[in-house]
Amino acid sequence: ILSGSLNYEMAAYLSLVIQEHMNVWVSGETASGKTTLMNALCTFIPPESKIVSIEDTPEVQVPHPNWIRGVTRGSAKSTEASEVSMFDLLKAALRQRPNVIIVGEIRGAEGAIAFQGMQTGHACMSTFHAATVTKLIQRLTGNPINVPKSYVDNLNVVVIAQQVRLPNGRPGRRVTSINEIVNYDSVSDSFSFIEVFTWDPLTDTFQFRGYQNSYLLEYKIAPRRGLSHDRRREVYKILKKRADILRRIHEQGKTNFYEVYAILSKAHREGYFR
Repeated sequence: ILSGSLNYEMAAYLSLVIQEHMNVWVSGETASGKTTLMNALCTFIPPESKIVSIEDTPEVQVPHPNWIRGVTRGSAKSTEASEVSMFDLLKAALRQRPNVIIVGEIRGAEGAIAFQGMQTGHACMSTFHAATVTKLIQRLTGNPINVPKSYVDNLNVVVIAQQVRLPNGRPGRRVTSINEIVNYDSVSDSFSFIEVFTWDPLTDTFQFRGYQNSYLLEYKIAPRRGLSHDRRREVYKILKKRADILRRIHEQGKTNFYEVYAILSKAHREGYFR
């Protein structure tokens, strides 16, 4: 928020989605700030959650006490018996009863296993190399990942992060869009998704295009929070309240990773951030 990558409403929206154990992927090009953003978003995972991370290179930082880090291991020269791949780690993670599985970066066959994890009810967070939602779906459903198209709607939210040129001419990193994947239509062989937030490159501001029009907030999260169909738009009041809490944390100058987690954990326990 301090560097302008996203605003309070976007952070509040992502906190609500992550807290309800939705599947969130941060996607973008190389050096667009994907892993940094995902690390920051980890502070929104409920403090009592059990988290398992799986990585090639240990980059993910999770502030929670109940976090198990899994890192791949290459094989010895003569044999592959000692090799531990991301595929192996992901299979092992599913047996550990985690609330959230964080995959450092999905590149190959482990993508299909991540979707199997989603279908069994595990929340999944990951980073992915793709500049748009369309390209993400193309990469997921093509070689070498080969996720069946009917599985893709298990992925709830795609955050697109990019390295951009700001109106003042300087380079910067921005979340250019936050998208909700709604469903896959097998008849027309097409996916429908909603762009909830978008970045305006002319003014360097963010537009909440999904206000009063969010599929996840109104039809997934509102019922889970006991809001009837007639009251479903009250969920936007919860989002505004969270944005105000994040604004107050920012105004107090609290930007340390573990300090922010401690504040949010206390707010969660006391009912302000539930």
